Amino acid sequence: MEEEVNETTEEIVRESPDVEIPMDSGPEPTAAGDGGDVGTPEPLPKASMNALEYLQSIRDVEINKIMFTDSLVTTSDTGKELGEFTVTVEPARKNGEDCYLIHANSHGAIDSVPCGTSITAYVSKSLETLEQQHHEYVKLEDHPLDRKTFIVQQDGQFVVNKVITQGEDVQRTAQTYEKDSMQGFISEASNLLLQRIMVNKGITENCVFISFDSETNLSTATYRALDERKQTIGERELHVAGIERTIHSMHDLPTSWQSYFLSDGHLTSRVQVGSPVTMRLLRVPSRLDTDEAREKPVFKKQPLNWEEDMQLYSKFLDRKEELKGDHAVYMRHHPELKALLADFLQFLLLRKPDNVVAFAGDYFAAFSSKAPTGSAYATSTEGKYRRSASPSRSSQTL
Repeated sequence: MEEEVNETTEEIVRESPDVEIPMDSGPEPTAAGDGGDVGTPEPLPKASMNALEYLQSIRDVEINKIMFTDSLVTTSDTGKELGEFTVTVEPARKNGEDCYLIHANSHGAIDSVPCGTSITAYVSKSLETLEQQHHEYVKLEDHPLDRKTFIVQQDGQFVVNKVITQGEDVQRTAQTYEKDSMQGFISEASNLLLQRIMVNKGITENCVFISFDSETNLSTATYRALDERKQTIGERELHVAGIERTIHSMHDLPTSWQSYFLSDGHLTSRVQVGSPVTMRLLRVPSRLDTDEAREKPVFKKQPLNWEEDMQLYSKFLDRKEELKGDHAVYMRHHPELKALLADFLQFLLLRKPDNVVAFAGDYFAAFSSKAPTGSAYATSTEGKYRRSASPSRSSQTL
């Protein structure tokens, strides 16, 4: 039974995002600072300076371009569909900080055995993992396997909790890492973002990140560009760019995954090196961006001859009558309006000021509750509102 579990698990692992399901029930490695077994702890791997600078150079606009959903199918080497694989990236907030929410799911059945893996994580704009939940399962009859891994930042540390259930056996382990020792850490969720960014940004040489291997041991991780190739998606043949990710475990053989992407970052295929299971894109996404931005069409402004357009002219007449009726109703409800305007017009013609606007301002200011007490016509007698003699009147006088 143990051999059957191991063989089935190896196939399932190959369709999971990037992490294998461990079958080893031995003791977990001790991280620095967790008070583990006595003896000299192994030094933790560190990210290279190039990797840290690469993460710092990522801009918001680069991540905003890759917030979309990937949907692929998982197939065997014979072309049989085994399940599906989806990745979704969307903006979110965690602990008051703007970040990104990543969902990754891979579910299906191998030899009629249900299996799958799922990831839900919050990743900061600098690709720092704030929280991640990773769940893997194999529903073998009478011997189910379930593994849950939780990573969370708290009190300046990364806390990693694991719960592995094999049948009735439950194992719980915990590890802690100081935040300073986790610089350049790329989790499974942040890896999904990083690879999309690398498609357009490129891959810097000698970039060594750190990540977890299948046993949650901190290990180095490297990325390299693969040669561009053509891939048939639906009825179209498109150029795709490849990226190979390799985790160099200190306790096991290196593990590599090869992924290919469209120019806009959409995943088209992914396979673990040596696995017969492949994830493939069946349809070209609707939001495929071209390499060059399309120019917006320019439409010349056309003259609007509404008087010659019977429909527009009819609407104009209807609107005109509607406004006239509305204004007439308002004036009937406010008879003081006619008296006020008539009084102002009569006073304006008597004074005949050169500056009609200023004269009107002073005239109507008298009706304000904030106006100072006194005569409402005090300023009308000032010289600034007196009309200057026109040349024609002066010549008539002479």
